[in-house]
Amino acid sequence: MSDAHTGLKKAIGTVFQGAGWQRCRVHFMRNVLAVIPKGSQDMVASIIRTIFAQPDREHIEKQFREVTTMLGRSHPKVAAMLVDAQPDLLAFAAFPRRHWRQIWSTNPLERVNKEIKRRTDVVGVFSPTLPLYCAWPGRF
Repeated sequence: MSDAHTGLKKAIGTVFQGAGWQRCRVHFMRNVLAVIPKGSQDMVASIIRTIFAQPDREHIEKQFREVTTMLGRSHPKVAAMLVDAQPDLLAFAAFPRRHWRQIWSTNPLERVNKEIKRRTDVVGVFSPTLPLYCAWPGRF
């Protein structure tokens, strides 16, 4: 699970051959909102979110088709983005529903990383201002 960084996707495909990849829906939504006018952003975001509010894979795919058809009329670029991202954006649906919230977004991972950074900064163990050679006097 990650954003759609080309190099990252290529590395995942090389290192984890045959593994599935889930595109982060939060990062995807940011990409979508960047290409539409401010006045339409709330409406488009709400429509796209209905895809993820479905109870099972069958309903998700049906809602996805309806959303792309609807947005195809008013925002064809967004509809094209959705169609291109469909397999990566909906990969979570192959897993049991209880896991969906943990795998459809990188937000849980980003939150853990942010907390680790915060705790590291508080403790100051890995201070970037201390030269590395201070840990081993007389070695450098």
